[in-house]
Amino acid sequence: MNIRPAKVKDVKEIHSLVEHYANNREMLHRSLSAIYENVQEFIVAENDNKIIGCGALHVSWEDLAEIKALAIIEEFSKQGIGKKIVTKLQDNAKFLGINKIFVLSFKPDFFKKLGYVIIPKETLPHKIWNECINCYLFPDCGEVPLLISFK
Repeated sequence: MNIRPAKVKDVKEIHSLVEHYANNREMLHRSLSAIYENVQEFIVAENDNKIIGCGALHVSWEDLAEIKALAIIEEFSKQGIGKKIVTKLQDNAKFLGINKIFVLSFKPDFFKKLGYVIIPKETLPHKIWNECINCYLFPDCGEVPLLISFK
């Protein structure tokens, strides 16, 4: 297995993976165009030249980023791939000088095991709310906000 930055040629596989979970209401939908526009934020896990997982790091502010679209193909779940992707995204954030990362997740226990803590959504910058307000699940999507800070 290899974890690497996503390439444009990976976008359709990333989209398919994200849509699988979004259709099961385990993740929010991401349009194909949104993934193309933000492909530089994504990393992928691949096995035998097949994308088996993905995740993105979106910088929100000078000291805050969000992990988005974390997804692993079901047959590869529970093998630590999600943790490896999150760790790589956290390393990317640290490299950029960002010391706080948040997630909005339907599966908060996964992130709690990695050191994230649940926070009130209202403590996130208003900029984050722009995406929430335009979401078809707003205001009661059920996503739990979590945060991790680095020194």
